[in-house]
Amino acid sequence: MQKKLIFGPDLLEITVSRLCHQLIEVHGNFEDTVILGLQPRGIYLAEMIHKRLEKETTSAIDLGYLDTTFHRDDFRRRDIPAKANSTKVDFIIEGKHVVLIDDVLYTGRSVRAAMDAMMAFGRASSVELLVLVDRKYTRHLPIAPDYVGQDVNTIESQRVLVELEAQGFKKNKIWLINKES
Repeated sequence: MQKKLIFGPDLLEITVSRLCHQLIEVHGNFEDTVILGLQPRGIYLAEMIHKRLEKETTSAIDLGYLDTTFHRDDFRRRDIPAKANSTKVDFIIEGKHVVLIDDVLYTGRSVRAAMDAMMAFGRASSVELLVLVDRKYTRHLPIAPDYVGQDVNTIESQRVLVELEAQGFKKNKIWLINKES
């Protein structure tokens, strides 16, 4: 297996800072905006961004975790039953601007499922997508992020591995992995 470093700790810090500033430019003090991290791995990035945004804006910003397991269109096609993660949305999104956050955008199926899952919490005024890594040339659905840390050209035999301190890793790193044939 070959690994190529996409983000080291310093570049990741700069990228998260840039993404936060882009969000602030659009959403100001986040009065009518909420953040939803997609389970399981998007919640770590959502927490990083949420913490920084609250510090930068000095505003209390709603943060939730959204599980999409049973809303996915490939839910019943798995060999082993899918295990659901927890959904934690302690607020109504009716009329709010929603920023969905995930670590990697791959086929777009998780994002489509997230939009279905969000409906249980009200009808959002608008929905935007923020991803750390946008895997190009792998989309199955016409979904594109509004905020991107980095575009990465990938093929099916590659995957993106996100290692964050919040997940128990020593340093924040993101790798592009070539699976051996």
